[in-house]
Amino acid sequence: MVLLPVLISLFNLVFGLPEAEIVFVGDAMQHAAQLDAARRSDGTFDYTGCFASVEPFVKAADYAVVNLETPVGPGPWTGYPCFNAPGEFADALADAGFSLMLTANNHTLDRRDKGLRATLDRLDSRGIAHTGTYRNVAERDSLVPLIKDINGFKVAFLNYTYGTNGISATQGAVVDYIDRDLIRRDIALARVRGAEIVTVAVHWGDEYKLLPNSAQRSLADFLVDNGVDLVIGGHPHVIQPFEMRIRPDGTKALVVYSLGNFISNMKTRDTRGGAAVSVTIERDRQGRARVADASYRLVFTVAPDGDSRNFRLVDETEPLSSLWHTRREAFIKAATDIFDAHNKNVSRRFF
Repeated sequence: MVLLPVLISLFNLVFGLPEAEIVFVGDAMQHAAQLDAARRSDGTFDYTGCFASVEPFVKAADYAVVNLETPVGPGPWTGYPCFNAPGEFADALADAGFSLMLTANNHTLDRRDKGLRATLDRLDSRGIAHTGTYRNVAERDSLVPLIKDINGFKVAFLNYTYGTNGISATQGAVVDYIDRDLIRRDIALARVRGAEIVTVAVHWGDEYKLLPNSAQRSLADFLVDNGVDLVIGGHPHVIQPFEMRIRPDGTKALVVYSLGNFISNMKTRDTRGGAAVSVTIERDRQGRARVADASYRLVFTVAPDGDSRNFRLVDETEPLSSLWHTRREAFIKAATDIFDAHNKNVSRRFF
């Protein structure tokens, strides 16, 4: 199974069939300790080294997507429970190869409408695509659905959240909340506007639970039944299973219940890491776009040590101190136990 993505790519190469690879990762967070580590004496923030280990595989993909789980804007900069990170954090993610940042999550209004707009301003200033939140209704109407041309494939990206921690927009900003009627209309509009592959990223589920709840399963069924090809979940801060479903017509739909954390300062066994999912899309002999395959890698966050003053992501094999090696191995075992027991047709890849 590990070799299947490679075999599909070789087959497409031999027969001249186009394909594209999209990488999705989980929650990119900034807790107080991360801010302190990145802060420099001149008041700026330097995230050098944070993403060096994963940057090669992110940049090797044709497109990469991350959930930006914090506003980015003017100070004061704060961690949990009311996040606000400096713009340099979003810049570092972009420099690591991420082309799209999801902004519909429960922390998007931590700095109210002003913080939401400041986040979009920063992303726009860097030319970083985003979806899920908007400065006003007119902007949403002009930007949804977000459709990107990825190696000749028209891929739509939609993003919704279960809530915003009880905070409401009060100055006209728009957050896309989970609403089945809204989602159904957005999917239909994406198809009308030429989307060949439809992706829905959802902020959902119960925090710290390693298996999806009934509401997640029900919404996943609804999305797949309405023609969504890629369902990408986040919010639990731990991994949850992945399913490659086969529709009655033979086409595939990927459901990722949770990617877990991408980078954070959470400190339990299951919150210190997450998964990066790689999806291959291709064309069949009639030229129709379809999901071909998906696989995952595991990533893990290490706190500042002798090798780095920043929090940094590492892969599964990078040498670590005895303490961090033990912690990583515990995370990997727990994650692979869940995936081995519950994943359906989504295999593990190594860096």
